[in-house]
Amino acid sequence: MKNTLLACVVAATIGAVASASASAHEMTEKVTPAFRQAIPNITGKSLISVVVDYAPGAASRPHLHAKSAFIYAYVVSGAIESRIDDGPVQVLHAGESFYEPPGARHVVSRNASKSEPAKLLAVFVLDTGDTPLTTPTTSTESSENKP
Repeated sequence: MKNTLLACVVAATIGAVASASASAHEMTEKVTPAFRQAIPNITGKSLISVVVDYAPGAASRPHLHAKSAFIYAYVVSGAIESRIDDGPVQVLHAGESFYEPPGARHVVSRNASKSEPAKLLAVFVLDTGDTPLTTPTTSTESSENKP
């Protein structure tokens, strides 16, 4: 009887940990490369685009982009909550857009809804070969991205 009870407790604990781990994983964005091309009439520059999907309640960690990157972001669906550097938090809806200048820190980037998915298209204009595109910043640099 004790062994059965112990086995149930262990199984429940493992299930809870696995479930929490899966939930934490689902709370981040999904980034899908969409386009990459050198810009023929601007030597040394490229255009790269990615689609960023946010599940309900999902968020990106605070991050920086490649040093030379100018980013134009267009909200395809849903609503995105965003804050660049020390600027105000904005909620942008489908059809709206924002930009990030080179060197900016994206402090808040998340789905504004806990029940509906959101999607944005991010277009980078940057020096060819400037990588990585995105680098997470540490939580000590900003703790404001928590949903």
